[in-house]
Amino acid sequence: MDSMVPIYCSLIKSGDKTLEQVPQKIREKVESQLNANEAD
Repeated sequence: MDSMVPIYCSLIKSGDKTLEQVPQKIREKVESQLNANEAD
């Protein structure tokens, strides 16, 4: 399931998905990944 995290991150960045559409199970990971990427 963790392999979906970068995919959701890409979809959110491109505007195809919102954080609310990410499955609850991995939402936290996706959110922290997005925050980490913004810090770069």
